[in-house]
Amino acid sequence: MLSICDTIVGYATYIDLVRPLIEGKQVISTGMTKEVDRVDAGIAAALEGRVTAIISSGDAGIYAMAGLILEICQKRQLPLKTAGGPGAPEALQIEVVSGIPALAAGAALLGAPLTHDFAVISLSDLLTPWETIAQRLSAAAQSDFVIVLYNPKSKRRPDNLQRACDIVGRHRRPTTPAGVVTGATRDNQKVQLTSLADLPRAEVGMQTIVFIGNSTTEAYDGFMITPRGYAGKYDIARGKGNLLPGSDNQNA
Repeated sequence: MLSICDTIVGYATYIDLVRPLIEGKQVISTGMTKEVDRVDAGIAAALEGRVTAIISSGDAGIYAMAGLILEICQKRQLPLKTAGGPGAPEALQIEVVSGIPALAAGAALLGAPLTHDFAVISLSDLLTPWETIAQRLSAAAQSDFVIVLYNPKSKRRPDNLQRACDIVGRHRRPTTPAGVVTGATRDNQKVQLTSLADLPRAEVGMQTIVFIGNSTTEAYDGFMITPRGYAGKYDIARGKGNLLPGSDNQNA
């Protein structure tokens, strides 16, 4: 997709990641917390007729730029059309290109922590009040979801991971497996398997995503496994798909 673009807009760190792919193109980069400025610049370039990409890490629709782009267009009442879809000639064509979110990349490196239901919560209170975050953490923990934490810690939020673990710990045993993945698929990649009790002391940063298991999650030979429930229906230890006594043949 970048090959057909005239203008590339993004956070400076992400621009550096794709620098070899965007030689000869106009590049607009800004620092942290300048998301609105980047979207403004991208929309302006597109309205001037330039094919423009606003890039994000992971997936553009998960804690990233797609939502802000569409929200700004909505607030400004800009006419839009989807790629290949109908729309007025003057409409701005928007296409959200899917990527690999950190929760998927991190889960793959840990094994299979997300095989059953899970909740994803950001610990950044820059845009969401901590009271709301705490309520969501408590509800997810009580509901026995595997919990995925984005933005676990920063210089301005050094204690939020500890606070989150304290909330989750009211509903989970201290030995609950937890996974910490930093820089998934990048040169600085680091994978740690720990427990809920030890999680606050794990090495985390702005490129880290955290996984906290549910009541059934187990750690095995360096992997984090959340069972889907097959062992309650099939004799998986013996294999051959044998049903356990009392089990039926229906699959969900």
